[in-house]
Amino acid sequence: MTRPSVLVPCLVAAVLAVGGCAGELTERDRQAAAAYNDHRGGSGHGAGTPTTAAALPSEPLTWRQLAHTVGCQATLQGHTSDFRQASCVKDGDAFVFLDFDTARGQRDWLEYAVLYGGIYLSGDRWVLSGDSREYMESLREELGGGIEGTGEHGGS
Repeated sequence: MTRPSVLVPCLVAAVLAVGGCAGELTERDRQAAAAYNDHRGGSGHGAGTPTTAAALPSEPLTWRQLAHTVGCQATLQGHTSDFRQASCVKDGDAFVFLDFDTARGQRDWLEYAVLYGGIYLSGDRWVLSGDSREYMESLREELGGGIEGTGEHGGS
């Protein structure tokens, strides 16, 4: 069974691709993200679980390089005008890998994705999503970047 934290990035990618916006959010999406961020700072989902900012510099990586680092054979799931997405399962854990053409496309994608929960390791125009915050932290030591998200569902 697909875990929700892995399914979310897939759904976000599908929404962005089908919606024709390829990484751009509507004003309504931005307002929802702002409301969610306010909600996280209060007593709701994610309270007391700060997002870790990028601490180490990281270079742009491809989805193939990210999959190689994890040690799995990823399958390309699709691409838009701004990003490519692939996934794999290793030792029962599901991973999603994305590489972006622009930093803005990545930022917009992440702002939308964190609304639905999940753990994201992100660097310079790349994102890796997995089930374990601890594993993402260990990959952060090798890849750089920062951890985003709480792993808790934030949508309604």
